[in-house]
Amino acid sequence: MVADNYREVDRRVGEACARNGRNRQEVTLIAVSKTKPVELIREAMDAGADVFGENKVQELCDKYEQLPKTLHWHLIGHLQRNKVKYIVDKVDLIHSVDSMRLAEEISKEAEKKQTDVKVLIEVNVAQEESKFGVSVDETEELVREIAKLPRIHVLGLMTIAPNVSDPEENRPVFRTLKKLAVDIKMKNIDNVRMDVLSMGMTGDYQVAIEEGATMVRVGTGIFGERNYSV
Repeated sequence: MVADNYREVDRRVGEACARNGRNRQEVTLIAVSKTKPVELIREAMDAGADVFGENKVQELCDKYEQLPKTLHWHLIGHLQRNKVKYIVDKVDLIHSVDSMRLAEEISKEAEKKQTDVKVLIEVNVAQEESKFGVSVDETEELVREIAKLPRIHVLGLMTIAPNVSDPEENRPVFRTLKKLAVDIKMKNIDNVRMDVLSMGMTGDYQVAIEEGATMVRVGTGIFGERNYSV
């Protein structure tokens, strides 16, 4: 089932790219495997998945040890500063940097391990109180400050859009993040690329791709409903 689901989502990603004249290679499909066992991750791998997203550091580390080192792991959930040391040398990308203090901790631990860490700045575009992330207005200043830190590289922006029944409702959110990325990119800030836009989840990833997403984070659409009791 998981393998079939992955192929179907991958097909829909391709359709969304085609509708907007985008190359399929421009969009990375992240299989969000949080709360899911290693066996299901292997099923997704059988269908070609090699990029996985986890919300919790401990869960990511456990799965990292059990699965092939050829996989690419992304930390997409809120990251506590005291957990940074466990993942800086295991993840390809941290999507959820939302403060200077967190960025400083990432930089410090990266220095210790002599590794470079790629990050996205999490932006709370919809200004939901339940979500982490900086405001649109605060983003550029935070990007400029983080870009000065050693061993840390800002590749772009991430947002978690509201949970809506009609994905069209989130189009303005995605459009805002895209515009923000373009505006920052035009400033030509050292150590800042703005090539990555992580936005769109199971319910709205096609709309996100139409608005410029380069990474979509799909969990339920691939693995089914999550079991939060584990």
